[in-house]
Amino acid sequence: MGKHFVLVHGAWHGGWVFDEAIKLLESAGHTAEAPTYPGNSPGEERGGITFDIIVDAVVDVLRKQAEPVVLVGHSSAGFVLQAAAPQAADKIERMVFYNTFLLPDGKAQFDLVPPEAAEGLSMAAKASPDNSVPVIPEFIRDTLMTGDSQTDQDAVMEKCVPQPFALFTTPVKTAPFRALDIPVSVLFCKDDTSLPPGAYLGMAQAELGEFNLVKIDGGHETVFTNPEGWVKGLIQAIP
Repeated sequence: MGKHFVLVHGAWHGGWVFDEAIKLLESAGHTAEAPTYPGNSPGEERGGITFDIIVDAVVDVLRKQAEPVVLVGHSSAGFVLQAAAPQAADKIERMVFYNTFLLPDGKAQFDLVPPEAAEGLSMAAKASPDNSVPVIPEFIRDTLMTGDSQTDQDAVMEKCVPQPFALFTTPVKTAPFRALDIPVSVLFCKDDTSLPPGAYLGMAQAELGEFNLVKIDGGHETVFTNPEGWVKGLIQAIP
C-alpha cells in the first residue's frame, strides 16, 4: 500500500524543488505534496514572516491529513520539523531528514553555521528592504551546488526567492521533539559540501537518537539535480 509524503523545503526554496520527485513517487504508487512556506513564493510579502508563522503552516498541513504521513525535511527544514512535529505527532508515521540542520534545544541555525557565513548573510538581510536574505549567486554556485552543472545552478537560482531572516536567527525549542516516539530515517547525500565533512551526520547523531541511515550519491540539491536517485533513496529509507 502506498505512502503519503509531505515534503518540506529548505531556505530560499519552495515546494517546486520536489516537483519531479512527486511525479516519481506517484509513478511508484505513492502520493505526495510539498507545501511552500509563507513568504517563500515570488512576489509575496516577507517583512512580517516569523519562525512561528512558518512552523504553524507546516502544522496546519499535518493536521489536515486523514492518515499519518511520512514527513520529509531538507536543509533548514530539519529544525522546522523539530518544532512542528510535537504539535501534530499523531499525523506522522515516520520522519526523514535529508541533509538537514538539527538543533539542540534553545539554539538557532546561525549558532551552528560558520561565523563568516552567518555574518555575510546577516549583512545582506540588514541591507534588504524587508529583512530577508536575497538569493546570492555565489552562495548557490559555490556552497549549495558545488560541482553541479551551470544549467542546474541557473535553474535553481531562477526559482529561489529571498528568505525571511527569522528562519535563521530564531532559537528553537527542540526538547519536545526529543520526547517523541516516531521512527526516524536519515537520507544522506554524501557528496554535499555545503557544510564541513561530518556536520550533517554529526547533527543527526546528536539530536535524533536511533535512526535508519541511507546514503546516496549527490550533493545538497540532489532532489532537483537527480530526482530519480533521490526518490530511490527515499523509498529505501522507509522500511
